Amino acid sequence: MLDRDFYLQHDVVHVARQLLGKVLVSNIDGRYCAGMIVETEAYSGYRDKACHAWKGRTNRNRIMYENGGVAYVYLCYGIHYLFNVVTNTSDFADVVLVRALEPLEGVNTMLVRREKNQPDRTLTSGPGSLSKALGIKLAHYGTSLFEGNKLWIEDRGLSASPRDIKATPRIGVGYAGDDALLPWRFYIENNPNVSKGKFIQIAG
Repeated sequence: MLDRDFYLQHDVVHVARQLLGKVLVSNIDGRYCAGMIVETEAYSGYRDKACHAWKGRTNRNRIMYENGGVAYVYLCYGIHYLFNVVTNTSDFADVVLVRALEPLEGVNTMLVRREKNQPDRTLTSGPGSLSKALGIKLAHYGTSLFEGNKLWIEDRGLSASPRDIKATPRIGVGYAGDDALLPWRFYIENNPNVSKGKFIQIAG
């Protein structure tokens, strides 16, 4: 299990890259599931127009201002729960959105939760899909990631090689002006579980 110091690192972009190859584990409703993280996005607090903290504290984003190592879960479009890792020390409001996993354990449970008959590349591809597959809901807002209760992240020696990590702008943040062009989405190249969301292509 990753310790508290990992989450307290000050560079959220670096943490987003480091999380690739780590394993997100859930133990919810007595069901154990795990998947390797294959896609992430970094959001840098009040300095980043694409971040929920850019306009200041709200009841929804208050957990982002705590010390790193807790879960920030929110409801998107009234449908999907999105799981984020709070990083950095208190008041910076940095988070990493986990966008896709490669299923490792508990696949049958994931299938039931996703109402699927057979596993395919979409089972845990996309932030809403992975949260549903792992049983992550708003009830897990603020959950500690280093106490090993409901949610945690492990290093199983699967970390991605730097040459296999690719960077693009983040998905769905066109409203953020110049910040929408920041290459802060990271994924493991050629992994079939990476999401297929649209992103802004950088010219050049």
